[in-house]
Amino acid sequence: MINCIVIDDEPLAVSLLKNHISKIVELKLVATATNALEAYGILQTQEVDLLFLDIQMPDLNGIEFMRSLNKKPSTIFTTAYREFAIEGFELEAVDYLLKPITFERFFKSVDRILRNVKKENEDDFVIFKSGGFNRKLLTKDILYFESIGNDIKVVIQHEHIMVSKMSISELAVHFQYKGFLRIHRSFIINQCQVSAISNHEVLIGKTIIPVGRSFREAFDDFAKKFSAKRLF
Repeated sequence: MINCIVIDDEPLAVSLLKNHISKIVELKLVATATNALEAYGILQTQEVDLLFLDIQMPDLNGIEFMRSLNKKPSTIFTTAYREFAIEGFELEAVDYLLKPITFERFFKSVDRILRNVKKENEDDFVIFKSGGFNRKLLTKDILYFESIGNDIKVVIQHEHIMVSKMSISELAVHFQYKGFLRIHRSFIINQCQVSAISNHEVLIGKTIIPVGRSFREAFDDFAKKFSAKRLF
């Protein structure tokens, strides 16, 4: 899941970008801002991976805002003005989108980021202590985690299972930005491994996993994006 924010002082532009973002399951809109000062506040309190950043804004424009950041998230500039393109790319922006932004052009831009994330995730791994060994698991191969007493059951590809002593709360923190989602007090799922969903359950492999009431909001956000890709 890629956490993103939209920074733009035009309500129609914000609405359009929110709609585009809602169609891509890997994107999560965590906030919007109408100016740079609001955006600073968001970046201090939220983990943000991607900015959709307008250039012409009051007080501090998008170029100046980007230059002022010590830690720069990936950035896609969104503007009605072509003349800022060179400055945008000098700041190593991912892309420079001219308004009005079509979904086709938006997706082409975001796809560059998704490809890089996918490549990184293919090489991403975690070490679990189990059965006297430190075992290396690729995160992409993990189907889900299940809390059983003081242990965690790790279910991986082909229904293989290993058990490790760890709390599910620890796992939730470690995996929250790696494409995993806690949907129940006892379950954390790999979103990429979900093959079907209903209002109260998800299907991963041959296992049906319940959705807990306390985790409904996060699940509903995932379900909305999952279903947005349906063809029929």
